[in-house]
Amino acid sequence: MQQPNRPRTVRSASFGAVLALSLAVLTACGGGGGGSSPPPAPPAPPPSTTIPPSSASAQQCAPTNANARDMAGNLLAGYRAGTLDTEKQFIRSYYNEAYLWYSEVPNVDATAANFSNTSSAAATYQSLDNYFRALKSPTRTASGKQQDEFSFTFPTAEWNALSSGNPGGYGIEWAVIQGAPPRSIRIAFVEPGSPAAAAGLARGDTLVSVNGNDVINGNNVTVINQALFPQLNQTYNFVFRPTGGTGSTDKTATLTAASIQQSPVLTSSIITRGTQRIGYLQYTTFLAQNGEGQLVTAFQNFATQGITDLVLDLRYNGGGYVYISSQLGYMIAGNARTNGRIFEKSQFNDKRTADNARAATPFFNTTSGFTGSGTTANAPLPTVNLGRVYVITKGDTCSASELIINALRGIDVEVILIGSTTCGKPYGFTAKDNCGVSYFPIEFKGINAKGFGDYADGFIPGGTGPTGVPGCAAVDDFNKPLGDPTEGMLSVALTRATTGACPAASVALGKQMKPGAGLEDGFIVRHPVRASAFHK
Repeated sequence: MQQPNRPRTVRSASFGAVLALSLAVLTACGGGGGGSSPPPAPPAPPPSTTIPPSSASAQQCAPTNANARDMAGNLLAGYRAGTLDTEKQFIRSYYNEAYLWYSEVPNVDATAANFSNTSSAAATYQSLDNYFRALKSPTRTASGKQQDEFSFTFPTAEWNALSSGNPGGYGIEWAVIQGAPPRSIRIAFVEPGSPAAAAGLARGDTLVSVNGNDVINGNNVTVINQALFPQLNQTYNFVFRPTGGTGSTDKTATLTAASIQQSPVLTSSIITRGTQRIGYLQYTTFLAQNGEGQLVTAFQNFATQGITDLVLDLRYNGGGYVYISSQLGYMIAGNARTNGRIFEKSQFNDKRTADNARAATPFFNTTSGFTGSGTTANAPLPTVNLGRVYVITKGDTCSASELIINALRGIDVEVILIGSTTCGKPYGFTAKDNCGVSYFPIEFKGINAKGFGDYADGFIPGGTGPTGVPGCAAVDDFNKPLGDPTEGMLSVALTRATTGACPAASVALGKQMKPGAGLEDGFIVRHPVRASAFHK
């Protein structure tokens, strides 16, 4: 069968010199809490007829926007001189054109001080980001969380590095179990071949200190946050406590941030239980293009070995490209179940008639051959032809990862969730570059073959959520390697697959689950760009 065309809407690169993100995941001693009164209703939005088209203000860049300039301060090709006001006008215009909830955008004073600071390159970026965020829909879901938790901005050069699977860092995925003292920050996993791997660091190691600063009880959160989110080539000295270790066995590591080539398939194995041959696949991101080739290799082995069941581990997978998620869905379900069925149909706002009329995303059954994918174009994908799959999830399971759950349920594949509630993100974006900043307002909601896409409060393993087949509650077990059959989440999945029931402890745990909230087993620290669904 000829491969359908895949949408390609991610824009080209431009240099970004400034990354001004406020990822305040850690706090100092003390703190607050408690409830608060609902915010007052926002001002009514202005009539859309008063908002000019984004083309009138596009690529007109403020003098202090370093993302639009080279290292010498010269405007990059395609950009021209403008002001902060023209950049803010572009943001407002683009919201009016592309945002899924454009009619809910509040009436914001663009001249307010927190949107108008051009004292430095960092302040300029922060002003643009503040204004962008102030325009998000204030509507809340049934559980009370903000409908739009996800729209964001990102320097275009940084986005292009991430979208190619080469983010900066040490190769550590950090899990914050507790952000306030006594803090608990552990390694969720280490990328193969990374500086962290070379230093002998491993899943479960607990961060003790950074540059001599106490991470567990200390107050220097600035240094700690800088070390967790380093710029390229920055070096920090770390002390880690190994899983089960004591102070005398601490590991020391001097790590320099580098461009990291992600390996989305961390582990793939076959576990035998009686007559069952259960495939296990830990897949960390749909964002790295080399993940396509790694998926093909894993499923070729599963098909050759004749697996009878599959455990798909998406606990750390925040999403990525829709086309890779679609390919994975096909490799699980096979041709008979997917032929002629849609994987996802994107619903845009009512102004975007051409986008709403375009063809839905099918279950792609051939390779893409995209640069860096590790595949050649139009080769048939392997498949294990399963009508049931066990998916390990938690609050870090987001967007394109949730999309595959919804899509498979849309063609009547039984998807049994193991873990805790997913993030609740049936939405997606296309990157829109203006003056070296990529803007990601939510642009579409994805629905499955049955027309369902209302899971803003997440999929719940306990089965009380939308279209839920009863699954099993489980929490992350940082004391065991991923893929170890005795690791907490995988162990529960294997029990469910072999007995058809959840362990007693899992049943009790499941009673704690609520829509829009998972179990408190830590969260992965990542920027929203790594928790999204993108059309390519």
